[in-house]
Amino acid sequence: MPFIDVIIPAYNEEQSIGKVLAEIPSHLVREVIVVDNNSSDQTSTVATAGGATVLYEPRPGYGYACLAGMARCFARPAAEQPDIIVFLDGDHSDYPEEMPLLLAPILRGEADMVIGSRALGQREVGSMLPQQIFGNWLATNLLRRLYGASFTDLGPFRAIRASALRQIGMQDTTYGWTVEMQLKAAKLKIASTEVPVRYRRRIGTSKVSGTVRGTLGAGYKILWTIFRYL
Repeated sequence: MPFIDVIIPAYNEEQSIGKVLAEIPSHLVREVIVVDNNSSDQTSTVATAGGATVLYEPRPGYGYACLAGMARCFARPAAEQPDIIVFLDGDHSDYPEEMPLLLAPILRGEADMVIGSRALGQREVGSMLPQQIFGNWLATNLLRRLYGASFTDLGPFRAIRASALRQIGMQDTTYGWTVEMQLKAAKLKIASTEVPVRYRRRIGTSKVSGTVRGTLGAGYKILWTIFRYL
């Protein structure tokens, strides 16, 4: 059985993180790492009670949190290095029980990275705002035209072989994280695919799409990242 670790960035997700942890297929996963990204609520307490390893990353930023989780995974002894790392959000918008769908292409040797596509799957009404849908459409079309990458979504729910993640050399610390991984995978010819996943309204208010500032900031950073690596 491969070593599969899960990384969940979390900022003020005390209402949702327990539900997320309870729905992860525990028989598949060695360790679930919740990275508390400077929360002001009880996210870390709830996550610990739910059986997760909790790390603290005081620097705000989705990428900072993911990088902290990766550092934990890659700090293990050589014999205990993860084979696959899964990323998902802590707001209960993803369906953690669908993790086997993302792992299957990797376990069959058909892909090294699998993106859970909300565009191909079923979305609850209101789960993605119009600006998110347009932003995903624009970003994935730019990835196709500029990098030859066949993606339909920048979905946060994703699985990647740890060796491929090392090869990519992730750097982004904020909103450009997901698109950086996908465009670098395309440039490096890392075998990638998508699987349809369901998506629902998150618990609580989005820190990105829930505000004009967050939406504009994320959009700018995603576009900047896309053109940065040309």
